[in-house]
Amino acid sequence: ARHAHIAGSASLADLSAAVQSSVTLWEGGLSLADVMGTDLLTPRALALSARALALRGEAVFLIRDRLIPVSDWDLTTRDGVPRSYRLQMGEAGGGRSEIALAGEVIHFRIGSSMATPWAGSSPLSRSQLSAQLLAEVEGALRDTFRDAPIGSLIVPLPDGTADAMETIRLGMRGRRGSALVIEGVAQATAAGLHPQIGKSPDQLSPDLARTMADRILIEAKGAIFSAFGILPGLQNPATTGPMVREAQRHLAQLILQPIAGMMAEETSDKLGGKVTLDVVRPMQAFDAGGKARALSTMVMALAQAKGAGIEGATLQDALSFIDWQDE
Repeated sequence: ARHAHIAGSASLADLSAAVQSSVTLWEGGLSLADVMGTDLLTPRALALSARALALRGEAVFLIRDRLIPVSDWDLTTRDGVPRSYRLQMGEAGGGRSEIALAGEVIHFRIGSSMATPWAGSSPLSRSQLSAQLLAEVEGALRDTFRDAPIGSLIVPLPDGTADAMETIRLGMRGRRGSALVIEGVAQATAAGLHPQIGKSPDQLSPDLARTMADRILIEAKGAIFSAFGILPGLQNPATTGPMVREAQRHLAQLILQPIAGMMAEETSDKLGGKVTLDVVRPMQAFDAGGKARALSTMVMALAQAKGAGIEGATLQDALSFIDWQDE
């Protein structure tokens, strides 16, 4: 479990804007959640949990008068359920350790496996191949723009003395986009031939179009966004308002709300009271116009039902028939 954690979090893909923008969306979505049943899950604690879950797959807090974030931990289990923890809390100037029972610790986790149900895994550790591809492509592009002679030319000039050629080279050195390499015409065309035959400036900039780096980068970013539950169309430069709303609904309803449900379950078990977290309402991840039309239709249907004498158990049976159920 520790090897999986180390291998997953050591990926250079964590440093990419695609991953960090995905983590930021998780942070913003979970920190907006409506919390009922406890005052411990503050927006700050929810934001810390979101970042830890996105990058590590686990978030651990020690329960005191508030939730104390834990930087590292060991645990013992029985039947796959944690029994006790050895916690490491970060402090300015160093850390401190503390032993705690499982009832004193809130342990959020996502992506657990049957082999290690007490441990979580991050989206990147579950898609290391795509994460490595993104890191390799962005690293190669960074190195190319850092080291390649972009905008540099080889310019043929009439031969002169060694001192004159050196003076010309020194005069053009360091001018990015200017000619950096000067060669004599005779050396390039072979001695005795016409000095200007077939000679023109040679471009030294690498031809990145043939590598399809732009297309590969877009596909790699899309794979990472999908791993975090974000529709790749959200980051498309040509995206529209409806697409943005659908991407936000998808993130809130199918990704963050199930995570919030598991967090609420863990918090309820440890605090002894019913705790609920709602991400969908504060993110407005629903069709406001559709809900208004549904409410209007429902009111009309209830009025017609009352006019027809349908009420009581008969009305409840009808509502159950169309899957209308109160929580």
